[in-house]
Amino acid sequence: MTDTPLSAREKVRTFPTSPGVYLMKDQEGRVIYVGKAVNLRNRAGSYFTKAAEIDRRTAELVTQIADIDFIEVDSEVDALLMEARLIKDIQPRFNALLKDDKTFPYLQITTGEDFPRIEFTRQPKSSGVKLYGPFTSAGKLRGTIAVLQKIFRFRTCELDISEDDERWRWFRPCLLASINQCTAPCNLRISKEDYREDIRRLRLFLDGGKSRLLKELQTQMLEASQALKFEKAARIRDEIAALNSLNLRGNLEEHAQPEVFYVDPRKGLIGLKKVLSLPDTPRQIAGLDIAHLQGGETVASLVQFIDGLPFKHGYRKFRIKTVEGVDDFASMREVITRHFRRLQQEGESFPDLLLIDGGKGQLNAVMETFTVLGIKPPSTISLAKREEEVFVPGESEPIRLSRHSYALRLLQYVRDEAHRFAQHYHHQLRSKNVLGIPDNKSRKKSRRPKDDPQM
Repeated sequence: MTDTPLSAREKVRTFPTSPGVYLMKDQEGRVIYVGKAVNLRNRAGSYFTKAAEIDRRTAELVTQIADIDFIEVDSEVDALLMEARLIKDIQPRFNALLKDDKTFPYLQITTGEDFPRIEFTRQPKSSGVKLYGPFTSAGKLRGTIAVLQKIFRFRTCELDISEDDERWRWFRPCLLASINQCTAPCNLRISKEDYREDIRRLRLFLDGGKSRLLKELQTQMLEASQALKFEKAARIRDEIAALNSLNLRGNLEEHAQPEVFYVDPRKGLIGLKKVLSLPDTPRQIAGLDIAHLQGGETVASLVQFIDGLPFKHGYRKFRIKTVEGVDDFASMREVITRHFRRLQQEGESFPDLLLIDGGKGQLNAVMETFTVLGIKPPSTISLAKREEEVFVPGESEPIRLSRHSYALRLLQYVRDEAHRFAQHYHHQLRSKNVLGIPDNKSRKKSRRPKDDPQM
């Protein structure tokens, strides 16, 4: 006597509660839908409920399910990668909105550089790269990159870094280096060989070799410890712990960086008005950042946001003229003096909120400058890295916002955009120096307006 096969509804009750991918099939055994899950039993089982039968998004699919299978994986990240591959290969009927891989993003690893970079792209290159995808969700892919960057510490910038160019030793790394999420090849803090080893590990993981990678790391940690290279052994130990933690959490949002999350401009502005006790909701926000060129020459950026969104026509670059060596306080004083004097002389409006990249010291330097100039300052605050504390003039203690608050996300967006723009200008000048382009020639080619504070 043969056992009666389980129905799809009964079968799903036997699924594990671990992450994986489920495949729904019709009467002909054809896969009609592929989905991913943190908990296979709960997620796949949700299609066999009264709610799924009447929901317009799932009602037709539910009537066609004759069988269901699953593929168990190590983590939600693995499930996300596998789901994308299966949808691309199988082209299931009910994944119709996910079939056009030209409209979806890819994870792209460059292969022809001294220090390969990892990119989020919707227009993948046909050569010189290793591609993973397409992915069904841009947000999930950004989250995946954020998770993996904390472990493998790769770069995501667009800089053309050469190990043979010693001038990179004077480059100022970005925020990711300071929070230990990038090994800073832009400052030559890591050799080409060691960086490429990190990328090899990343590719091994993305290609499904997590178990093999963990074994390799265990061996390398032991060898480093026996060779008394305790710092290296500790770093590998942390990588192992982070990889194992993906199994336990399976939640990308717990790993993701602030910029991965959606920034709601309206909620961010309303939040700023409340936490800073502003008389009105700020419409125009300016962000100031300082960058150093080759350890000596200093540049700065001032970005402008209107209604919570970047207004790139309002961005300004500054080449610091009066400061010798590295002195962020003095550089900020010069920028504030030049920019706000010009606004005052030309009758232009001040921003509703001025954000300074730094802590209490940077904020005090800016406020003292306004006093010396005899200019009534706009509402001004500073945002300190690491702890992400907000400093307000006259207050000894900083404001500590929730890491998930829209107000903090908006401030981080402005701060990081100012930093990116300053670094971009820094890199432009550095490239001109390497190529030997005279400064006056570069100015002739510039499309900046005459009142650009750089001039």
